[in-house]
Amino acid sequence: MPDAWQAIVNSYKGAEAWKLYVVILLMFVNWGLEAKKWQMLVSGIQNVSFFRAFRAIFTGQAIALNTFNGVGEYVGRVIYLNEGNRLRAIALSIVGSMSQIIITLVMGLIGLLYVKFKILDETHHVQGLSKFWLDAMLISLGFWTLVFLVLYFQLSWLTKLVEKIPFVAKYSFYIQKLEDFHYKELTKILLLSFFRYVVFVVQYLLLLQLFNVEVVWYKLAWMVCVLFLVLAVIPSIPIAELGLRGETSKQLFGLLSSNIIGIVFTAAIIWIINRVIPAIAGSLFILGVRLFKK
Repeated sequence: MPDAWQAIVNSYKGAEAWKLYVVILLMFVNWGLEAKKWQMLVSGIQNVSFFRAFRAIFTGQAIALNTFNGVGEYVGRVIYLNEGNRLRAIALSIVGSMSQIIITLVMGLIGLLYVKFKILDETHHVQGLSKFWLDAMLISLGFWTLVFLVLYFQLSWLTKLVEKIPFVAKYSFYIQKLEDFHYKELTKILLLSFFRYVVFVVQYLLLLQLFNVEVVWYKLAWMVCVLFLVLAVIPSIPIAELGLRGETSKQLFGLLSSNIIGIVFTAAIIWIINRVIPAIAGSLFILGVRLFKK
């Protein structure tokens, strides 16, 4: 335990401090990839510069931090679009969210399979999760992953089908652009989501190593995938997500290491870097927009 505390104290000034700075830099890579994805998504209704898309992403984080499951993120993003395009853009942003969910489901499924066959045994088990419930979770996860993949790559057909519903027909203008997404574009968006996911995993690995959670990297990587899956499945408010992250990280990484302090600090700092700092920057961008309008 003293070693864990010492690792945290030395993290800002020791020989391994570079890992913390790389994690901070990767935050910009992460949101830069998301900005590029947003730029691609809205290109059919409005050309947006990369920097403007980047500001939109940060502004979305500022509003998402205080809304259930971060739904306010969409509102923050569309501020930077022309007034007539804002509602249409919300429908387009769903495509980006679907792509990220698919990657989270696929990687989480692989991670759960790895944990089941390589980590869990008589002495290593997750509290309250029996073999029966784990198997049920894997089957359910496999089913929903397949459903999301089919819906994602059949988005054009699905949109046309939805437009035939009488209640939806009069609002079809807002979702028509979804019909324009074809296999190649959807694959590019999915790849950007995958690269974002890889960045998230690398951030976790670097901080876990920095805080002396000494476990072989690929075991930690698959456990991070399971963590992201849990965070995606359980509804929460982003500003209150820290507690959930900390407790889930303790349960999962506790199967691999007894360094609970290092595990919890990793979860906390990841949350601050990837959630709080972008939200603060986004708040400043919102202020700038309001001042400009005045």
